[in-house]
Amino acid sequence: MAEPSEHRDSATRALLMEAARRAADYRDGDAVRGRPSMGYGEAVEAFEGELPVEGEEAQAVLDALVRAAEPGLHPATGPRFFGWVIGNSHPMGVAADWLASAWGQNTANHVAAPAAAAAETVAARWLLELLALPAQCSVGFVTGATMANFVGLAAARGEVLRRAGWDVAAHGLFGAPCVRVLIGADAHSTVPSVLGHLGFGRESIVRVPTDTQGAICPEAFERALAESGEGPLIVATQAGQLNTGAFDPHDVLVPMAQARGAWVHVDGAFGLWARACPSRAGLAHGVELADSWASDGHKWLQTPFDSGYAIVRDGEAHRRAMTIAASYLPPVREAERDPSHLVPELSRRARGFATWALLRHFGRDGMAAMVERHCALARRLADRLAAEPGIAVLNEVVLNQILVRFGDGAGVEADDAATLATIAAIQADGTCFAGGAKWRGRWAMRVSVIGYSTTEEDIDRSARAMIAAWRSVASAAAQG
Repeated sequence: MAEPSEHRDSATRALLMEAARRAADYRDGDAVRGRPSMGYGEAVEAFEGELPVEGEEAQAVLDALVRAAEPGLHPATGPRFFGWVIGNSHPMGVAADWLASAWGQNTANHVAAPAAAAAETVAARWLLELLALPAQCSVGFVTGATMANFVGLAAARGEVLRRAGWDVAAHGLFGAPCVRVLIGADAHSTVPSVLGHLGFGRESIVRVPTDTQGAICPEAFERALAESGEGPLIVATQAGQLNTGAFDPHDVLVPMAQARGAWVHVDGAFGLWARACPSRAGLAHGVELADSWASDGHKWLQTPFDSGYAIVRDGEAHRRAMTIAASYLPPVREAERDPSHLVPELSRRARGFATWALLRHFGRDGMAAMVERHCALARRLADRLAAEPGIAVLNEVVLNQILVRFGDGAGVEADDAATLATIAAIQADGTCFAGGAKWRGRWAMRVSVIGYSTTEEDIDRSARAMIAAWRSVASAAAQG
């Protein structure tokens, strides 16, 4: 017998209200939450069990989910989480994302989800305005910068081959003209990965030497261009090196590459947001000259995860690379923007709602102030750490990234060991979270200041904890 509609409605409301209460309770603890109390193995045990034969009551399942999950969650929404370049999932974005899930819209096209498609249309225009990119660009809402790089480089592949007389959509890559790709030696690992998915083997990719901060050297780039031959060429640059925050010199590189006929794609996962801040926009000078760009919403815009933007100057090249067509899908009139023509997915969540809500919530001034504040906080933390004997800041802190190395200079291996031990001590303490990364063959601690809730007090408290961890490691080594 069917469940009465009034009972279903009551149960649905109770479940959603309880989920909202649990979420609010969790976020109430953001400022005090430390490291996860269980690791992966224990988390598997917490979720483990036989597949139920009969389904469980919804409230009981919700209780079980919270009990199993929360002890294994990192404090990524807290003010002292510096482990990766990820924002705090701002409550405004979370609220909009909740509604997106509740509304259950498949943003495949503008007919299936008119409001979702419209939110993307307006949010895309606002993004271009905020980032000072050409107004005619098309924008695809994807899962993150990895897929944004995929979309931009797919458009690049199709267009440079089209210019060479080859239709990659019709003929694939077998027998196609050879496409060369230039990337910086310190490009993010997702860029060569994406290029591999697009059919570019390692021998097609030339890694151009970089300077001490990881930015492409113009002289080396000029030589690489001269050695690239006359065929189709793609250049992938970087706005915000993952470890140092450095920017490739786009005002020099882009004109050089385009004079050679190259398509220039910019991996701007977090650094592209510098253009929203007048005091930092100069770091990305010349970026607007490129042909495509990739960025993340779940970095400086603070959206919940599953939010990225593939931006392409040539909308036709973008659509040629991504359009999904079928007889059952609605036709698109000239004035309409169809989401499925700009991303590699047909079925997907309505990502535009959270982006639209956060852009409206922060506004132009709010975004500029947040980027400026995070950069100042990064400088503050770097200065406090660098003042302590045995702690070295390895990068020029031009944005929000800090590379820190610990040791007494006894040698690379000894300082590597001291750095890794200090990182472990910081993580065990739980005051803040930061992780390790290799830079120029040496281990360092990487700190990313990008959470909307981080304050000067959080920075000072974190600095004290980091210094205390280093002193403890150094003392143990001296006694040992």
